[in-house]
Amino acid sequence: MEKIIANLVSDFEQGKLSRRHLIQSLAITAASVAGAPALAAAPGKNLGAVGVNHIAYGVKDYTKVRDFYAELLGMKVLKDDGKSCQLAFGESFLVLRNRAADDKRPPVDHIAYTIDNWDKDAVEAELKRRGFTPRPDTENSFHVPDPEGLGVQISGKAMKAGA
Repeated sequence: MEKIIANLVSDFEQGKLSRRHLIQSLAITAASVAGAPALAAAPGKNLGAVGVNHIAYGVKDYTKVRDFYAELLGMKVLKDDGKSCQLAFGESFLVLRNRAADDKRPPVDHIAYTIDNWDKDAVEAELKRRGFTPRPDTENSFHVPDPEGLGVQISGKAMKAGA
């Protein structure tokens, strides 16, 4: 954890991170480390990931990236609103969003995993039991940070591209 904090402070001092992003990153790091011992010591039911639901990707020009994936890999463009879109492939999708040139956050905002048996109350209870404060996103998903601070979205099979 000390190395992570030192790297964040260094990035802030070099102008690579805004004060806001430094504070957010420190808070996420502290929360994930606080939850890590509980996760390591928590025997119990795992949530049973069965696939990657989606990956959220911040880009300079989503249209160029959209066209690249659509043309090269045949991903189907969904929900294009002029600022972002979804690209469906198999049971997964890629979310592309324009991001500001001065945005210091990592380009991959979060990865969503689909779990086999979605029960909103049971999933929330298991996450809380493990020391997390799950943030609801939809009726079919919660967000928590992984130990490195990357956003992890846990979702049911009902979360589909285009929905």
